Amino acid sequence: MLRCCVATMAYNEEACIGQMMAAVLAQQLHQVEIAEIIVVASGCTDRTEEIVLEFAERDPRIRLVTEPSRSGKASAVNLLLRQTTQGIIVFVNADNVPCPDAIERLVTPFQDSAVGMTGGRPIPVNDPHTFMGYAVHLLWSLHHQISLRQPKMGELIAFRNFFHQIPSDSAVDEASIEPLIRGQGLRLHYVPEAIVYNRGPETVADFIRQRRRIYAGHTYVRKTLGYGVSTMKATRILELLLFSPGVKRDWRFVLWGSATVALEAYARLLGVIDYNVRKREHTVWEVVKTTKVAVTVPSPSTSTPNHGEPLPR
Repeated sequence: MLRCCVATMAYNEEACIGQMMAAVLAQQLHQVEIAEIIVVASGCTDRTEEIVLEFAERDPRIRLVTEPSRSGKASAVNLLLRQTTQGIIVFVNADNVPCPDAIERLVTPFQDSAVGMTGGRPIPVNDPHTFMGYAVHLLWSLHHQISLRQPKMGELIAFRNFFHQIPSDSAVDEASIEPLIRGQGLRLHYVPEAIVYNRGPETVADFIRQRRRIYAGHTYVRKTLGYGVSTMKATRILELLLFSPGVKRDWRFVLWGSATVALEAYARLLGVIDYNVRKREHTVWEVVKTTKVAVTVPSPSTSTPNHGEPLPR
């Protein structure tokens, strides 16, 4: 039996965290045991902590750890690492909803001692018939295609607990963990069957805000740790965009796909300028408000196309 700690870092997540925790408690487990569930709440001014404590009254595995002020996700991650002794740690975002078998599928690969980190597959719940919904689905579809070839961890991850901290000024915790794992000679393993539902930005401004911060964070990791995540190579993304069978090429691809590429390129340019010119830190980032809405999980019978791919069940 593989034992793990499921951890969440939260800041003002009252709209989403109850749904996420209910999904974690409802996980279908056979070879995996969730030994503890830790929520690190940082500077929350809403009902986030109250909701967590309500769950803790019903399940003794749940523990709330409070940071008085918000110092960034990396700070919360480092606090979490000091709170658990479990050999495997699972990170699930407070505004995401894992499928009932997601944690079982995510953790089972650690039966192989060469596996040091696993990542699940995020599926957005945004309406793909709107421009922003299309853009979000396209990006996560490309993320999936890249991860099948060279894993890129994000949204739902698990890793072996053998280090004590990540860089405290990092704005991308998953990307900062990847080189620590690979530096020990361990392997990254993508688990596309470990599905987690999320909500992407619903406005152009929020899209740029989020993508700018992420690319600035990835640039930081490359410059300071000498490690580039697999999604940084624009040529790889362009090749998949043009030739991958997982991308449906219709009128929306021509119009909306081109606009999405332009927005992503603009956000990446801003991220590079933030890091190299403005020296702007994204350690404590501005909340992307349109993503902080409860996720509506598709029913098992749903077969909405995801750029040519059936929606996973």
